[in-house]
Amino acid sequence: MTLSTLRRRRPFLVALLGALLLAACGGGGSDSAANAGGDSNLQGQAGAPVLLNDAASDGFNWFNYRRRQMGVPALSRNSLVDAAATGHANYQKLNNVITHTQIAGQPGFTGSGELDRLTQAGYVLNLNNAYAFGEVISATTQTSGFAMAEELIAAIYHRFVIFNPVFKEAGSGAATVSGGYTYFTTDLVSNNGYGPGLASGTVAVYPFDGQQNVALSFFSDYETPDPVAAQNEVGYPVSVHANAGATLTVQQFAIAPRGGLPLTAQLLTHSSDAETPSSAAALIPLTVLSAGTSYVVTFSGELDNVAIARSWSFTTR
Repeated sequence: MTLSTLRRRRPFLVALLGALLLAACGGGGSDSAANAGGDSNLQGQAGAPVLLNDAASDGFNWFNYRRRQMGVPALSRNSLVDAAATGHANYQKLNNVITHTQIAGQPGFTGSGELDRLTQAGYVLNLNNAYAFGEVISATTQTSGFAMAEELIAAIYHRFVIFNPVFKEAGSGAATVSGGYTYFTTDLVSNNGYGPGLASGTVAVYPFDGQQNVALSFFSDYETPDPVAAQNEVGYPVSVHANAGATLTVQQFAIAPRGGLPLTAQLLTHSSDAETPSSAAALIPLTVLSAGTSYVVTFSGELDNVAIARSWSFTTR
């Protein structure tokens, strides 16, 4: 069972960009391990964080590792947000369910929605200023936080939340049942105004320019709504991210093996897909990428009505 939603709230003051709520969740399994490529593979990447063998901390650190690599500000860890995330992971474990919504009276109940759980944990959101909060969750046979985080990044609707540039802090929690099946939750927050985000008029891309060892595929059936409804195994998604509140439009978006023809791909934009925020876009190749191959991505469009263009490359494992 998986779920992904994206909603906006009205601004409290006219001058504010408007509050943002994002949520995504995903399930894992034997197939999803291929997205991450195995924990030993991840540990060997240049500059990777030290593995602590604590799923919550390792997952949090991996998200920050990838954010830094692509030029998005890192998240500060907040112990109160940790508590909210841990409580929700434990709720899912106790009730054997994957959900963003808790039911009062059920074992481990800490609050119906993410905002309720943050409040219960003592994290006070200033609702009179710009704020944002989001949540990504997964349930997987993976026991490594590195692998859990990498799987969530592979899932495109989750990636939109994880790489939102304006988030300032976050917290993670994990709960494991016997046999290793683990519920992992990360809550991301901006309070008292958005974080610095990206420089005006710029975007961040993933896989980032020059990235090595990129996975070949993604199993889209592990997300609901399924980003590619007619197909399960697809090529690894490529995405462009701007600050929350911005409007990114696409004129041209293509991926091709260096020196080769563009791949057939599915384009995700807010105008055609409600799960894609207006500040982001993604391209999902409909064929699995080839191993040990350099791919060139070209993008052109507008960011808040100003022309923008990027060209970059990455190499698969």
